[in-house]
Amino acid sequence: MSSLDAAADRVAGLVLAAGAGRRYGGPKAPVFLGQALRALRDGGCDPIIAVLGAGARQTRAAVDLEGVQVVENPGWAEGMASSLRLGMTTAARIQRVSAVCVHLVDMPGVSATAVARLLAQAHAGCLTRACYDGEPGHPVVLGRDHWAEIVATVRGDQGARAYLRRHAAHVTAIECGDVAAGYDVDER
Repeated sequence: MSSLDAAADRVAGLVLAAGAGRRYGGPKAPVFLGQALRALRDGGCDPIIAVLGAGARQTRAAVDLEGVQVVENPGWAEGMASSLRLGMTTAARIQRVSAVCVHLVDMPGVSATAVARLLAQAHAGCLTRACYDGEPGHPVVLGRDHWAEIVATVRGDQGARAYLRRHAAHVTAIECGDVAAGYDVDER
């Protein structure tokens, strides 16, 4: 299958928003999560999962999370990998989800148009990532066929980076620099 059959399968949007934001001066989720959720929802993701951790209470008070499946990561301090594992495990329990679109909360320049462009190539076997002027970035779409190995192997703060490197020949890069900005916000 070369594209997602909307009647049979869906792509879950997964926002990783659990970090403490040490360089930023506090959790970034209360500031940026709303934009990340809109980009995923408007880009075609359904359902939407948000992984919270540091500042979860503050985020819940600041952001409209209606229609979002929120999971709190008690191990958020272990790094991004623990949030990715938790989010992917959550997605795996949802019927008819064949891929997950992983978005980082601190990338406010990602647009719904970029997400939709990635979802147009989504299927259970896909490894698809946005790139900006040829440089790899986020979001990344991970097909269900890869989830078990990703969940078993991710470590620390690198997310699925090592997995994507090991499977580089199978990663489809989709240029999104014309419709989005791939920067992340590290400091205020």
